[in-house]
Amino acid sequence: MWENLPLWPAQASSMAGRVDALYLFLIFVTGSVSLLVWAIIFVLVIKYRYKKHPKAEPIEGSTPLEITWSVLPIFVFMVFYGWGAAIYFAESRPPKNAMDVYVTGKQWMWKTQHVTGQREINELHVPAGRDVRLTMISQDVIHSFYIPAFRIKMDVVPGRYATEWFHAIKPGKYHLFCAEYCGTQHSGMIGEVTVMEPREFEAWLAGGSGEGSMASTGQKLFQELGCATCHRFDVQGRGPNLMGIYGKQQLLADGRAITVDDNYIRESILNPNAKVVSGFQPIMPTFNGIVGEDQLLSLIAYVKSLQTAQGPTAPVTPAREPVPGNATAAPSGGNAQQRNK
Repeated sequence: MWENLPLWPAQASSMAGRVDALYLFLIFVTGSVSLLVWAIIFVLVIKYRYKKHPKAEPIEGSTPLEITWSVLPIFVFMVFYGWGAAIYFAESRPPKNAMDVYVTGKQWMWKTQHVTGQREINELHVPAGRDVRLTMISQDVIHSFYIPAFRIKMDVVPGRYATEWFHAIKPGKYHLFCAEYCGTQHSGMIGEVTVMEPREFEAWLAGGSGEGSMASTGQKLFQELGCATCHRFDVQGRGPNLMGIYGKQQLLADGRAITVDDNYIRESILNPNAKVVSGFQPIMPTFNGIVGEDQLLSLIAYVKSLQTAQGPTAPVTPAREPVPGNATAAPSGGNAQQRNK
C-alpha cells in the first residue's frame, strides 16, 4: 500500500517493515501529543479570556498532575528507546553465512566488489531471499551508504571498515544514494541496486570478467609483496602463522587479546607496530601508500579464505603455500626490495 504514497519508498527488505512501524508509531505519538497540547491551549484561551478574567489569579500546584506529566513521558520515551534499540541491534549484527560484498566510497562514486571478483561502479547486483553483508570504507572523505527501499544507511569513513547488512525480499531496481555531503559533486554520487531472482543472479555471476576471485587476487598480491617469506605454516616464520586465524583471538605483546577481523588485518598491513603479536618482534615494514583500498580488501579476502589443515581447504591455498602478511610479522628482504621498486 505504501508504494502509492509520495516520497514513501517500497519495502524491499526484511527490516523495512519494522523500521516503518517504529516510524509510524513515532508520528502517531508526537502527532497525538501535539493535537492534545493545541486543544488544551485553545480551551484555556477561551475559558480564561480577558473579558471573564480581567485579573490574573495565582493557583496552587497539583502534585498528582506533576507526577503524571513526568512519569508518563518517561514511559513513552522508554518505549521509543527499547523499540529503536531492538531494531538497531538487529541491523548491526549480520547473520552468519551472509554473502559478502565490499564497498569503497570515493569522490564521487561507489565501487562494489563481490568475493567472486565481479566489480561494479555505482551499481550493486544481489539475489533476493539471501542475507548480504556489506563491508564498507571510504577512500577520501566521509560518505554515507543509503538504500531507502532497504531502510539502511551507514556512514562510510576513511581508515576503518563499517559493516551493514540487508535481506532483499523483492526483485527490482532500487535507488542508492550518498546521504552525507562529500563535496561539490555530492548530488551526483548516486547508483542503483538490482535485486535478482537467485537463478538470474547466479547466471549474472557466471558471466563475470574472469579476473579471478578476490582471494586469488589477494594471494597473488601477497606473493608479489614478499609477505610469504615471513608468514608460513609449514615451518615457523618470522611472522605469525595465519592459517585459520580469522575470527579468533590473538594475544598481543602488551598482554591484550584482540579478535582478528577486517579492521585488525588492515591496521596490521598499514601500521604493523600498532598491535604486535606476542612472541614476535615489531620488524614488519608498513605498506601504507604502497597498497590501495582495493588491494587491501583483496588481501583481507585471502586471509579470510585460509583454513586450518584439518578444516576445509580454500581454493586458493595449496597444501604448502605460505600465508598472508599480518600486523606484527617481520618481512624478509623481499619486502624491502618490493618497496624500493
